[in-house]
Amino acid sequence: MRLGAESAPIAGMSLTEFDSLVATILVAVFLLAAVLGFVMRETRFCTMGAISDVVYVGDWMRMRQWAMAVGVAMCGFAALAVWGGLVVGDTLYATKQVLWLSAIVGGLMFGVGMVLASGCGARNLTRLGGGSLKSLVVLLVMAVAAFATLKGMTAVARVRWLDSVHWNTSTLALLPDLLAQATSWSLVNLRAVLGLGLGAVLVLLAWGRGAKNGSAGRDVAVLAGGAAVGACVTAAWWLSGHVGEVQEHPASLEHVYAATYSGRIEAFSFVAPVAHALDWLMFFSDRNKVLTWGVAAVAGMVLGGWLHALWRRDFRWQGFADTADLARHLLGAMLMGVGGVVAMGCTIGQGVSAISILHVGSFIAVASIVLGAVAALRYLAWREERMA
Repeated sequence: MRLGAESAPIAGMSLTEFDSLVATILVAVFLLAAVLGFVMRETRFCTMGAISDVVYVGDWMRMRQWAMAVGVAMCGFAALAVWGGLVVGDTLYATKQVLWLSAIVGGLMFGVGMVLASGCGARNLTRLGGGSLKSLVVLLVMAVAAFATLKGMTAVARVRWLDSVHWNTSTLALLPDLLAQATSWSLVNLRAVLGLGLGAVLVLLAWGRGAKNGSAGRDVAVLAGGAAVGACVTAAWWLSGHVGEVQEHPASLEHVYAATYSGRIEAFSFVAPVAHALDWLMFFSDRNKVLTWGVAAVAGMVLGGWLHALWRRDFRWQGFADTADLARHLLGAMLMGVGGVVAMGCTIGQGVSAISILHVGSFIAVASIVLGAVAALRYLAWREERMA
């Protein structure tokens, strides 16, 4: 079956055809994630690094890179939603609830955790590809903590104390849908105007400050990396929501999106999928454990980091400096695992993918992640000054 050859959702397919579609999508997302990992490592795309640059030295370059990624992803998703046939209501983040307390608590935990762990899940995946054993430990601990928050002990606390506190909306909790309901304006037009408009504003803000001290070439390369990250997220939305759409599953006859864990439209995120990857590896012989979108993306990110390390000839094994360094990374990994699940995403999952569809909860989660990271960076700086 040709990738993207059909202009309409596939219906009435056989089980063999469905399996072939799943395999095609898994290979495609694996390669797309490898490109994403390569680009992130080459351009040093890192949200924690962007925030630390601003906090410590006042350098906004990588923050502009992040804004560029979000802007391109917003424009891309809006184009897919309005002209590409993507069903917005079938995306993973499209709900009629705003889990505001979960977004705040989870975002703060994740923000603090990624500072202590020297980067978010995506950053640690690319570092693992470059030979970082520190990242391997961080990812394993993060996966265990995330899985416990998905289905284990901390999941009980999440559901009872955090997810139970929310705002209910009569329509999807997306900015265009809420504004359309309040004003009776055309929802299609609002999706185009808000998505393309806000995305264009972010792109212009990222591009418009100009280079200083003859760094124009470096700035263009960094911003191009941000644009590439946003383009990868857009491609992920298209791959999952258009190519993978199946009107009737050959076994259940349900409308599904092939290869995704949730059965809905998914894009890139790197907390829960890392937990799913560990689960798949540990129970590989269990036929109920199937290879999914997120697992393939996790593997692709590591491959992309490894290929870049070989290309740059900087692959080297790295370990912890001492037990204090180990303890800090373990705590950070645990906070990222719990916080990333509670907030329903990381700096890529919420910070680029979910915010590109203009979900209200994503803005709360991203702001909380940034606030948590800033607080952790300030604390570490204060601690170092006190020790000195």
